[in-house]
Amino acid sequence: MKTILFIQPSAALRCILRASLCSLAALLLTLTLLAAPAAAEVFVDQVGRRVEIPDPPQRLVSLMPSITEIVFALGAGSRIKGVTQYSNEPPAAAQLPKIGSYVHPDLEKIISLRPDLCLAVRDGNPKHIVDRITELGIPVYTIDPRNLAEIMESVMLLGKVLGTEKKARDIVGKIQMKIDAAAERVAHAADRPRVFFQIDASPIISAGSNTFIDRLITQAGGINLAAGPTPYPRYSWEDILRMQPEVVIIASMAGGYTDEQLKAEWRKWPEVPAVRNNRLYVVNADLFDRPTARLADGLELLVNIFYP
Repeated sequence: MKTILFIQPSAALRCILRASLCSLAALLLTLTLLAAPAAAEVFVDQVGRRVEIPDPPQRLVSLMPSITEIVFALGAGSRIKGVTQYSNEPPAAAQLPKIGSYVHPDLEKIISLRPDLCLAVRDGNPKHIVDRITELGIPVYTIDPRNLAEIMESVMLLGKVLGTEKKARDIVGKIQMKIDAAAERVAHAADRPRVFFQIDASPIISAGSNTFIDRLITQAGGINLAAGPTPYPRYSWEDILRMQPEVVIIASMAGGYTDEQLKAEWRKWPEVPAVRNNRLYVVNADLFDRPTARLADGLELLVNIFYP
């Protein structure tokens, strides 16, 4: 009969074996965590949809330039993997991969970027596009800001979705300070100027009621001469002569013209009070046509123009 010898391992060898087993266990745990799906949370977006989103999402596709700007402001720009055309603020956004326009995005390009969340704006991204992206298994969170108060709400909601709530509170606080300062200036104003805001030159187009520009003009203490049911009405010079604006605000690059070319066209009509009194102002269009925190800068600028 053979004798089997059991050799007791030395203390040093036992330590080595224990360390190896611990390392193996740690490796297995790490691999398990990596293989497991990210924790998800259900959010209700601003159009009332329940959206299950990874907590927090790490690979974002922005479907609007305004969304891109807000996400960068929230400190999450490094998570954006794709943007739409004209996403140029901040400058780093312009270097990101493009997925087409916000009206006709390239769905194949979006899929190739492997996003765990797409971000949309109701007044811009067609509903059927949002629905199609959702059908492809990609969650879409939609915001719907129509004024400064709703922009602040959108920023807070996105801050919660992205896990950047402190930064969101900072942004909202700064917006509120500018709103309060504008309200104080306007409260002490004696007269409200009659304002024409030109957003395009050929043809001449302004902004009617229920637009960002209309609300900003009113909030800044002006009277929007284009207020009415048509969101973006067209005007002839004869119309403008009848309106007699006291202040003219011109969006930069309207119609592709330079600032001086835009002003020169108005100076042909000295019968207009704004021309006669040299109250023609060319402003950065991005401060007025994108639902971002910079609309508060647009409000501040208008107050300074109306009440110098």
